[in-house]
Amino acid sequence: MNENIEPQYTEDNIRSLEWQEHIRIRPGMYIGKLGDGSSADDGIYILIKEIIDNSIDEFVMKSGKRIDIKLDEGKISIRDYGRGIPLGKVVDAVSKMNTGGKYDSKAFKKSVGLNGVGTKAVNALSDYFRVRSIREGQLKIAEFSKGLITEDSTITETTEKNGTETTFRPDGTIFTHFKFRKEYIEKMLKNYAYLNPGLKLYFNGEVFYSENGLKDLLTEELEEETLYPIIHLKEEDIEVAITHSDKSQSETYFSFVNGQNTTQGGTHLNAFREAYVKTIREFFNKNFEAADIRKSIIAAVAVKVVEPVFESQTKTKLGSNEMEPGKQTVRTFVIDFMKSKLDNFLHKNPEVADAIQRKIMISERERKELSGIQKLARERAKKVSLHNKKLRDCRQHYSDQKALRKSESTIFITEGDSASGSITKSRDVETQAVFSLKGKPLNCYGMTKKVVYENEEFNLLQAALNIENSLEDLRYNQVVIATDADVDGMHIRLLLITFFLQFFPDLIKNGHLYILSTPLFRVRNKKETRYCYTEEERLKALNDLGKNPEITRFKGLGEISPDEFKHFIGKDIRLEPVVLGKDTTIENLLEFYMGKNTPDRQVFILENLVVEENLLDPKQNMQTAEA
Repeated sequence: MNENIEPQYTEDNIRSLEWQEHIRIRPGMYIGKLGDGSSADDGIYILIKEIIDNSIDEFVMKSGKRIDIKLDEGKISIRDYGRGIPLGKVVDAVSKMNTGGKYDSKAFKKSVGLNGVGTKAVNALSDYFRVRSIREGQLKIAEFSKGLITEDSTITETTEKNGTETTFRPDGTIFTHFKFRKEYIEKMLKNYAYLNPGLKLYFNGEVFYSENGLKDLLTEELEEETLYPIIHLKEEDIEVAITHSDKSQSETYFSFVNGQNTTQGGTHLNAFREAYVKTIREFFNKNFEAADIRKSIIAAVAVKVVEPVFESQTKTKLGSNEMEPGKQTVRTFVIDFMKSKLDNFLHKNPEVADAIQRKIMISERERKELSGIQKLARERAKKVSLHNKKLRDCRQHYSDQKALRKSESTIFITEGDSASGSITKSRDVETQAVFSLKGKPLNCYGMTKKVVYENEEFNLLQAALNIENSLEDLRYNQVVIATDADVDGMHIRLLLITFFLQFFPDLIKNGHLYILSTPLFRVRNKKETRYCYTEEERLKALNDLGKNPEITRFKGLGEISPDEFKHFIGKDIRLEPVVLGKDTTIENLLEFYMGKNTPDRQVFILENLVVEENLLDPKQNMQTAEA
């Protein structure tokens, strides 16, 4: 047989996919990354968002002021009280590409849901999908599984109010080990409420509602004292809310386009940051440094753009340069608005203008005091980075717009050489980096940012992440603490979380910090190997694998061989997000974990350790930073 013969390329090689097949084979084209629910931008939340976006569009069109959202064991139901899908087009609207009301630009001029592809993606990626449409006393129901219709009912009479109800359960064969986290859904619903004053969203009985839009958002998010009351400015296609923190060192922004939370910013946020600096300089007639003007700012900005262009299907970064095709740019629109509205506000409120000027002068003084040590620290970091043994970098980074897999970019922060060695040998060099700690990091509770530059390890970590001034150029989407599940490992977790809470809280607020879950046991016989993360999984494996299986207890990450480690940091990686509870302030957390209440903290650590004799549900672990 001649191995050099090239394979034939004939008509048989050309394959036409059904619409649902294409979505299921290439889900990333429609919803970004899949994930398991541990990250706020994982696919299961994009599915929810796509359905709610359609309901929001009904509210924007002044049809229905309420949306009901119910979560029950992995199944989500979303009911609006809008006009309902035209009954004769219910099946087509959720299962035919290029079909939907969003193509009529007069009806949906500044739509959130855009072109209606989202609902079809939800249908194709769900093992159960049902849509109910009610219009003028009539009801139409259609059910699907993985995009294929399973029930197409006739139209019946009903007394229900107009609207659409969509119920779905993500397909577990695509979203493996998925779990909805209420914190992420609640945050999404809060944002919808802030952007749509007057709309009530009910989630499992809890109501989300806002009267004052972005002003309410900042009020809710603020943990510390502000230097002046929130500045709230609004026009038809733009709304901003601005204040300055008394304690935070970083810039904090919440940005939105047509109701979409653009977590990575884009042209509108860049324009706002530029416009704020420009307006302040002109108002005071002084050429202040931009960094001094924006230091400690907390702001929210929302714009409405006709036919927005985003840099990814999940719409987290605006790429549009125009407010409307052929008309003024986003930059010009935002600068003109700020120059007019903010300038007027400052003239009418001199006490706010004075507070802003005082803050700028303090920032300028602090910057000059730090400049010497910053320069030395940067030079040191630059020299070390050329031969940085602590960092084994990857090739694709979150800050690289051209990187095809930038959302997968991950850095593992490990303790000691054995653990970092195992991860380094088994990682994906394209998207996974490793930063090795030499021991326990410094407890930086109560210290100033000066320590970040004076402590070599912190300085190198800050440089590796590229977060010195803001998260804008963050190099890794997932920052993962990978420590042993023992007393020392738990302490290192707390010290690292303290570091991020103290100096880079936005890393946690924006959902970038995680704890790596690794198996506690390996249970195997001659035919099969099971890795168990909990006592329940261990008992099930013992039951399933029959008589006398071999049981290995992993006491540290270094005990897991590189060949095995690739299973735990590959496609089945289990990450637990570090999230702030809605009633928990950063100050309270820091005081509890790293303050002087040592006995309370010792009890907390010992109760939450996963030990062989007393295995706890990992949800109770330190993975969520809720005191």
